[in-house]
Amino acid sequence: MSYTHPEHPRDRNVLGGILEPCGTDPMTGFYREGCCHSGPEDVGSHTICAVVTAEFLQHQRLIGNDLVTAMPQYHFPGLVPGDRWCVTARNWLRAHLDGQAAYVVLASTHERALEVVSLDVLREHAVDVPPDPSGL
Repeated sequence: MSYTHPEHPRDRNVLGGILEPCGTDPMTGFYREGCCHSGPEDVGSHTICAVVTAEFLQHQRLIGNDLVTAMPQYHFPGLVPGDRWCVTARNWLRAHLDGQAAYVVLASTHERALEVVSLDVLREHAVDVPPDPSGL
């Protein structure tokens, strides 16, 4: 699936290709447009397209990043295992170092993530996700 956002036409993924969508159910991304686009407002670098697991969600809660509790005021529905979500590179790296990393969709992970996490580490957790993962 090829995708170019009109406001972010040159955004690249960690593989050097055009940044692919991460997820729309729930709608993810710092800008809540389905992609892990990043810009100057995105101080946290929400650039890694993660497929979250129960372990990753628990780890994030333990480090003070509750991704389970809905916060409608921020258009955040709360996540469940299997959701795709643009997570911050630093929090994902911390989970990796603690042995709790979520899976990563490389084609949907913004190249800016490489400022924090090496491609080799991201590849260790890479997964291809079909458009409808409900059959997994």
